[in-house]
Amino acid sequence: MTDDALDQMAILAGALPFLKRYDDQIVVVKYGGHAMGEEETALRFGRDIALLEQVGVNPVVVHGGGPQINAMLKRLNVQSTFVQGLRVTDEAMLDVVEMVLAGPVNKQVASAITRAGALAVGISGKDGGLVRARKLSRTYRDPGSNIEKVLDLGFVGEPESVDARVLRLLIGADIVPVVAPVGVDANGQTYNINADTVAGAIAGALDAERLLMLTDVRGVLGPDGNLIPEMTVAEVKAGIEAGWISGGMIPKVETCIYAVERGVKGAVILDGRVPHAVLLELFTDRGAGTLIRA
Repeated sequence: MTDDALDQMAILAGALPFLKRYDDQIVVVKYGGHAMGEEETALRFGRDIALLEQVGVNPVVVHGGGPQINAMLKRLNVQSTFVQGLRVTDEAMLDVVEMVLAGPVNKQVASAITRAGALAVGISGKDGGLVRARKLSRTYRDPGSNIEKVLDLGFVGEPESVDARVLRLLIGADIVPVVAPVGVDANGQTYNINADTVAGAIAGALDAERLLMLTDVRGVLGPDGNLIPEMTVAEVKAGIEAGWISGGMIPKVETCIYAVERGVKGAVILDGRVPHAVLLELFTDRGAGTLIRA
């Protein structure tokens, strides 16, 4: 037997306990931003998700599409307005966001998984009443007057509730759901929702074994700059309080906390640009990012 064959057998033997752990378990994967990247990256992601389904895991993919939305806005000459660093979604922009996310991006992700040998179906949070949304309400303190003001981001929403029946039907039929992060309120108004937030809400509604947040960073870095492999919710909150968890990492860890507090066994922040990051996280001892537990 060749050395290569022996190496492959060793890899399979090492993965076996993890295959048993995740057999028939739901794993929600948030996929977007830089992790969507080049075509080869997207195809590799599709192969990894297909492999999960083929070995008995039940993956659910929630995707973003910021770069694609930006490209379409530029192409259509639709100007973006920002308030406190956050993009306002007006009616014209909402049409573009829904068109891009629920259209080409959603179908490309589903197609990549299907081409790799699993059956994937693209839906949006509006389909089957999956994501009931409400307008996102935020406040900020005006630096000039020090008065607290309401931040109006237009048609930007957040999940109010998740009806997971359509997802469970797809999962039960061995179909991988691929979800675009738009939702609708009780009056039929569509909202653009952050993909991280939708992924956390869906993971909680499905009582998922894992929520994997694919990002463009390795995970949570400690004060010394080194990756922290595992944290409790209390440790994350202490890191925010101390200031060494800051900036764009805060909303990501808050999404992980939200999911874990709703029953998800563990939420992981990991670098989606690393080849086979999802498989490394689930099927190896060392994992690939920062695991956050209750």
